[in-house]
Amino acid sequence: MPQKLTEHLPQVNWQNRRIVITIVGCGGTGSQIVTGLPYLHQALLASGHPYGLRVFLVDGDRITETNCVRQPFSRSEVGLYKAVVLINRLNMFWGLDWEAVPHFVRCGRDVPDSDFLISCVDTRAARAVISRVVSLKSRKFHYWLDGGNLADRGQFVLGQPLRKGRRDRAKRLPCVHELFPSIVHAPADRRDRLPACSAAEALQMQEPYINSTVANHMLALLARLFRHGRISYHGGFVNLATGRVTPLAVDLATWLR
Repeated sequence: MPQKLTEHLPQVNWQNRRIVITIVGCGGTGSQIVTGLPYLHQALLASGHPYGLRVFLVDGDRITETNCVRQPFSRSEVGLYKAVVLINRLNMFWGLDWEAVPHFVRCGRDVPDSDFLISCVDTRAARAVISRVVSLKSRKFHYWLDGGNLADRGQFVLGQPLRKGRRDRAKRLPCVHELFPSIVHAPADRRDRLPACSAAEALQMQEPYINSTVANHMLALLARLFRHGRISYHGGFVNLATGRVTPLAVDLATWLR
């Protein structure tokens, strides 16, 4: 008998300190998320949270002319680090003190400990590295929110990394690589076909608003968790070709399928 829909209630107290978020990747989706987070920061402050958000943006990519077509960069910024440009822009406009980390994630040392690690990467190899980093017992990531997309569809999954010694295993939200192992492990005879969000060919391979659609759903999920303290879904699947959004329920039977 399938279990009834349940809710997830975080076991972390965010009321007396800043909520720390680290974003890895600031291409098509990551740039949309980081530019949307100041609105969530302001909403938290307006609703009585004393500190709001603290954000780190991690990406070693530099801006190219191609990026100026689909991503929020100008040709005058070509050659500069994406993360530095975006964070400086947000800090000046909103009066924030968020930080850029202009490095690629290879072993995790460049990823600050945070309540939420949000990954917006475009290869299985990158997700595999992140899945190892968030699972290290020596690190402190309460949640991992991953988002990705193909030409006209995408998905996002919020999970709690499985580490040795966790006491709340039965109530833990599974991460994206546990529900969908193929997202980090491809057969040996197949190439990683996920389109690079900064490649010129992505202009023809992706629908114009797939990145922002996935990003807004990820932001809405975080907003609901912070503002209401509970969620009945922890991810979803977006299809621009059909106009459908299917939630991923907080439900053991759904996870087993």
